[in-house]
Amino acid sequence: MDSGEKKEVIKKKYQEIATLGGSCCSGGGCCSDSNSADLSRSLGYSKADVQAVPDANLGLGCGNPTAFAELKPGDIVLDLGSGAGFDCFLAAQRVGSSGKVIGVDMTPEMIEKAQANALKYGYLNVEFRYGDIEALPVDDRSVDVIISNCVINLAPDKEKVFREAFRVLKPEGRMYVSDMVLLAELPEDLKNNKDLLAGCVAGAVLKEEYLRLLKKAGFSVEILAEDSDISKRQYGSLPVESLKLKARV
Repeated sequence: MDSGEKKEVIKKKYQEIATLGGSCCSGGGCCSDSNSADLSRSLGYSKADVQAVPDANLGLGCGNPTAFAELKPGDIVLDLGSGAGFDCFLAAQRVGSSGKVIGVDMTPEMIEKAQANALKYGYLNVEFRYGDIEALPVDDRSVDVIISNCVINLAPDKEKVFREAFRVLKPEGRMYVSDMVLLAELPEDLKNNKDLLAGCVAGAVLKEEYLRLLKKAGFSVEILAEDSDISKRQYGSLPVESLKLKARV
């Protein structure tokens, strides 16, 4: 598959999730059968987090970047691949009315769902924008903090994503990411498996390559944690892990 075909596969899958429910791995056989709340608690979300905006929690993450993003009141935060808005709303609680959270997603149905959730739960400091994280609809040097949860692995051109992230961050800006990376190369048949692509595995790159691309874009990188047990919990023991990191401009 070329990059355009990959994006269409991913967009179709997340349209289904937005409208019908389910997780990124539903039908793919790579996740456990846990519900969204149980899955989120296994990834580091508190009970209060899970209960805060239940309609926005679709169980699509591989960590909780809001827990380690060191957000403070007044921050302008950008979420790459915001889905139904779960992490955006948690971030909004931390930055307060003096701050702002922008969510970018390439699936119109997810944007609509997120906007409906913002209205339902009264989040006035959150904005959702339709767009591609490889070409962000965000001004240069306008964001204090970027968060992203299990999304960059889906982007065919990760170098573009990291360059765009570097572009929109202010001087001294920070990016906090939880994402799936490979610990060993996948066979070609798995790399082209549509379910594994939408399920955050087939599009992932080796951990060393992921870090290399971040540094090439200009970031200094600090690994905060690595969850290799997620492979057994959710991904049928494939050679993957959830990588948590902090990247500085």
